[in-house]
Amino acid sequence: MNSIPNTRLFNKKNALVLALLTLLILVGSLFLPPFILKAHAATEGTPKTVMYVEVNNNDFNNVGKYTLEGTTKPAFDIGIIFAANINYDTTSKKPYLFLNERVTQTLNEYETQIRPVQARGTKVLLSILGNHQGAGFANFTTYESADAFAAEIEQVVNQYHLDGVDFDDEYSEYGKNGTAQPNNSSFIWLLQALRSRLGTDKLITLYNIGPSAYNSATNPLMSELVNYSWNPYYGSWQPPQIVGMDASRLGAAAVEVGVNQSTAVQLANRTKTEKYGIYLMYNLSGTNSASYISAVTQELYGRKTVYSSTIPAP
Repeated sequence: MNSIPNTRLFNKKNALVLALLTLLILVGSLFLPPFILKAHAATEGTPKTVMYVEVNNNDFNNVGKYTLEGTTKPAFDIGIIFAANINYDTTSKKPYLFLNERVTQTLNEYETQIRPVQARGTKVLLSILGNHQGAGFANFTTYESADAFAAEIEQVVNQYHLDGVDFDDEYSEYGKNGTAQPNNSSFIWLLQALRSRLGTDKLITLYNIGPSAYNSATNPLMSELVNYSWNPYYGSWQPPQIVGMDASRLGAAAVEVGVNQSTAVQLANRTKTEKYGIYLMYNLSGTNSASYISAVTQELYGRKTVYSSTIPAP
């Protein structure tokens, strides 16, 4: 969309031109999604911890068993169910949201797997991942097709009382099954459609990888629609480069639980020092990982983490 000229350059003789321009913009807006929303930044200087759980192998409610020592605060601000998929129906030639058996079980066991985690103050998101079928977030060819997929996401988020979704554009294999190649509009369409459906209270996050992330990184709408984005490469420091998103909404550090604790500590220290808003961890299992997590939270918050075999009361 063209930018609106600075009105200070207009005098009375240009009033008609200005009026026409304004009318064109208003008419054009009728063809855009209903609204665009500002994402909410993390509190500066207080990084949020994010934990992915591979629910094919582990119970999601393990996220709720870790507490910052001497407090009732959970060790993790955001827990992510990994993962649902974007699949492709070769008959209808449309993508659809797929929940495998373990993801479905986790969601259906909301009262024991999800609600107790949320009750402690942890936001629970559903990760959505490509599945080798040619469907992805980056190859919708119309806004309407993106909105149809957004409607499926909305239904699951609402049905299972989730706090939002996380997009992970890996393993899509664009072009397979005759699907379209990635384009620069698709992911923005999906974000606009989903944000208009979910409103301001739900989180939309981005695992910064794949065409969806890379093709949209310079689009200013990304920062209006996505709350947070983070580094997808464990054991490294790689801040996402997204126009309009400052450090408070980014995760530069990413680690896999149990792997190279000294690196995890260094990355935690750098996260706090450089005022990044997110510290990402992956692959929480059912075993007691308090020692590893404590090393991280000690750097981030000056507190160790304690583990309980059951989820503490809020």
